[in-house]
Amino acid sequence: MSKVCQITGRRVRIGNNVSHSKRRTRRTFSPNLRMKRFFLEEEGRWVRLKVSTAGIREIEKNGLAATLRKAKKEGLLTKEY
Repeated sequence: MSKVCQITGRRVRIGNNVSHSKRRTRRTFSPNLRMKRFFLEEEGRWVRLKVSTAGIREIEKNGLAATLRKAKKEGLLTKEY
C-alpha cells in the first residue's frame, strides 16, 4: 500500500539528516496519513479513504462530495472510492 494521500496527493519526500558535524545521510519524510471513514450523504453510504491530516481539514472545509470530485478530476482517485 503506497503512502499517498487520496485527496491532496501528498507523498513520501526525500531529504537529508544533517548531523552536528554537517554529515548528510539520506532519509524520508512520510506524510501524516490516516485511514478514515466519511459518510457520503449524496449516496447514503460510508467511504473509506487514506488521507493526510491536511486532507481531512480540506474535507471539513469544502465538503466531502466537492473534495472527491476535485480529487477525481486531478487523477488522485484511481479506483472507485
